[in-house]
Amino acid sequence: MTWGIGGIPRPGTRPSAKPVLYLDIDGVLNPEAPSRPEDFAEHRIRITVRLSGEHAEWLAELGECYELVWASTWEEHANTYIGPLLGLPELPYVALTAYRYRPDDPRLPVTQLPRMRKWAPILRHADGRRFAWLDDVIPFRARRQAWPHRGIRLVPVSPAEGLRRRHVDRLLAWRG
Repeated sequence: MTWGIGGIPRPGTRPSAKPVLYLDIDGVLNPEAPSRPEDFAEHRIRITVRLSGEHAEWLAELGECYELVWASTWEEHANTYIGPLLGLPELPYVALTAYRYRPDDPRLPVTQLPRMRKWAPILRHADGRRFAWLDDVIPFRARRQAWPHRGIRLVPVSPAEGLRRRHVDRLLAWRG
């Protein structure tokens, strides 16, 4: 069943035990300028990342209700570098750099392709399952396309502050 933004199944039409939660890293789990920097530990990987023990607890809590999936340019490297620091098991990830546009993907003006680079791969990965997406860059066009569909919850995060408890509570209240 398609739903008007390409030949992608409508979220919520494919049964799943848990909705999927797509997680970005930079700007979400690794904020740019948190107001409480003492809550974050800096880790030198290839770059310096700031990660919080609170985030580890919150992700464990969300993992009870959601299937956690990386939706980050870190891709499979998130399992090597970020996941272990947050106490996460190996998670599936959305292949963003290897993704190739398909003729039945949502149509976009060429000028919006850089900002919308995650949208079609996430929709394809979800494949009709209910999902939520935590990211610091959720373009207006994606919000507009998702708005009428109860099987999608988009949760924008300030890149300066990153993931906050209010985002977690919003996700726990929704659960698809």
